[in-house]
Amino acid sequence: MSLPAGDAELVQILDASLADAARRAGTWLACKPGCTECCKGAFPITALDAARLRAGMDVLRAADPEAAQRIEGRARAWLAAYRAEFPGDPETGLLGASDEDQAHFEDFANDAPCPALNLATGLCDVYAWRPVMCQVFGPPTRMEPGGALGCCELCFVGASETEIAACEMPVPHELQARLIAETGQSGETVVAFALLPRGQSPNGEA
Repeated sequence: MSLPAGDAELVQILDASLADAARRAGTWLACKPGCTECCKGAFPITALDAARLRAGMDVLRAADPEAAQRIEGRARAWLAAYRAEFPGDPETGLLGASDEDQAHFEDFANDAPCPALNLATGLCDVYAWRPVMCQVFGPPTRMEPGGALGCCELCFVGASETEIAACEMPVPHELQARLIAETGQSGETVVAFALLPRGQSPNGEA
């Protein structure tokens, strides 16, 4: 699964959209380096997110092998702790699509730190390649076209609905959907699986 060329455009649009939303939000937006509210608990990532993380890890392995190994170590430790309860295929990392699997995912690894999170610094070690969910968390956003407007519970404390709406971060859903389709994959996974080398099983075997 390769990373579509258009992903760079998506990231650029999201970065600009976030910067503009943050400018409008001012002090309403509590997000800052070291805040890890959004870095705990498992969440689904798309095939596009997984491809971006894998491409980023390839870059990191070439530039800083030791840093890449530390991240991979955390990913394997995460999987060792939660793989048995994974609501999907524990070999491929694909989340199950059944109602039972989706219900189980609601209570899956809710308190677990993301393996990309550096607990010593409070920063994401793959920030440049983070999933779209991470890129839009914080400001008011709609996670799907026409969906409800939501934001981080630590942000916009005391703000009115009008003040929140005025700071909405637009998300290019159509572009994102097109790029997901270009990966040729429709399933979702979690971050830990996407941090491991291609073709390597979660237990470290080739």
